[in-house]
Amino acid sequence: MEHIITTYLQQHNFTHFDLKAVLFDMDGVLYDSMPAHDRSWQETVEEFNLQHEPNEFYMHEGRVGKSTIDILFQRNLHRNATEEEEQEIYARKTELFQLYNSGATIPGSKEMLEYIKKEGLTPVLVTGSGQPSLLDKLGTNFPGIFTPATMVTAFDVVHGKPHPEPFIMGLQKGGDLKPNQAIVIENAPLGIEAAAAAGIFTIAVNTGPLPNSILIEAGASLVYDSMNALVTVMPNLLKQMRTIYI
Repeated sequence: MEHIITTYLQQHNFTHFDLKAVLFDMDGVLYDSMPAHDRSWQETVEEFNLQHEPNEFYMHEGRVGKSTIDILFQRNLHRNATEEEEQEIYARKTELFQLYNSGATIPGSKEMLEYIKKEGLTPVLVTGSGQPSLLDKLGTNFPGIFTPATMVTAFDVVHGKPHPEPFIMGLQKGGDLKPNQAIVIENAPLGIEAAAAAGIFTIAVNTGPLPNSILIEAGASLVYDSMNALVTVMPNLLKQMRTIYI
């Protein structure tokens, strides 16, 4: 772990970490919602006679809905969707998602958030989601953790993941931070790519069907198989990040 931390600092020309915040993705990190997203996307695009690939929507996780729809339209119909088509498809996908999503949280997510707060770090939400059914429940499921001032959602950005804009905005909402003042916890390749592009040390929690290698290739510095596993190692990880200087 020490080597991984040192490598990040060297590659980004930092002498040390000065941790102030932890930036959290939502779907697949805080909520066990990706199976419902995957199922609702699959059924929706099939209803509109569009072809999709296996696990495609896990690969698209983090994109704003418009971008995902345009990718499908370009591949199937060689054009972007019209605004009316996008609205119709996303409305149907949202309807199915609300039907299939259980609202269950990821085991260990509440404990992780509470630990981060106890350590004096600011939790910041950085999600490509615009689903009110999840966003509106954050205060109930994770009371006292996030405020509107510490949340970046699909409604806040021009460029969604994998563009770094969401995480650059997350640094701003964390207190106008530099990349070495935060870490990111993500589960999706596009989110990891976005965080890495923003220059932030990124930890992947693999809560889906994709192999670890895809998350590493996207730019994750560390990969864990569950949030509970990350909760276990986080005290030691923070200790090393706070003491290693190069």
